[in-house]
Amino acid sequence: MAKFLALSLIISSLFIGLVSAEWNILNQRWGKRKGIVEENLKNYCESWRINVELNNIRGFSVVPQECVEHVKKYMTSSQYKADSVRAVEEVRLYLSGCCTFKGDGKDSWIFDIDDTLLSTIPYYKKHGFGGEKVNASSLEAWMMRSKAPALDHTLELFHEIKNRGINIFLISSRKENLRSSTVDNLVNVGYHGWTSLTLRGFEDELVEVKNYHSKVRQQLVDEGYRIWGIIGDQWSSFDGLPMAKRTFKLPNSIYYIP
Repeated sequence: MAKFLALSLIISSLFIGLVSAEWNILNQRWGKRKGIVEENLKNYCESWRINVELNNIRGFSVVPQECVEHVKKYMTSSQYKADSVRAVEEVRLYLSGCCTFKGDGKDSWIFDIDDTLLSTIPYYKKHGFGGEKVNASSLEAWMMRSKAPALDHTLELFHEIKNRGINIFLISSRKENLRSSTVDNLVNVGYHGWTSLTLRGFEDELVEVKNYHSKVRQQLVDEGYRIWGIIGDQWSSFDGLPMAKRTFKLPNSIYYIP
């Protein structure tokens, strides 16, 4: 009887193990149901991407390897552009009735730079599309070439906001040594007329990006500026005090900056 019970337990545990493996959507060893695996993997990766955008998934250093191709397809798709354009339309809607601009030179708006004004997608096309840890030296060397293309939807928005007489402040986590390259790149693709460009100095290099952004916003508020809005692709562009009246997040699931 004891031997029978032991044998039953072993068989049961093997069966449970098989069932568990079947329900692991990342386990591709059960080839007979490959179509279901692929569909579940697509759902998993889309869920992962959406939860990055919702700021539920934080602090990742790389895109899960099984989702790199999915993220690549999204970030180079018409859907990515449509989602970005919709975010910009929401900014326009907000500006159409949100604010009483005083015209005293203190109304302001903040833009991030990378994947907000300029696209880094050409770089990531050649560097794993988020599936590899970011090589800071390689990325900075690419930025120094000043070849990043503009994101057309935010280029239009930039000039619309500027033409309203609102001060535009550019706050980027790029380092100060990239200033001339950044200015050249921005001007070359059509951005001009911003009030100031803030990059991370040596004293900011060990500060978390969200705290760095918060510090710069505090300096603006201390100088009497009213920050009507911020648009960026990272949650660290918005975190902390003081807050803007509204924030607008552009999609980006390639990397996460804390």
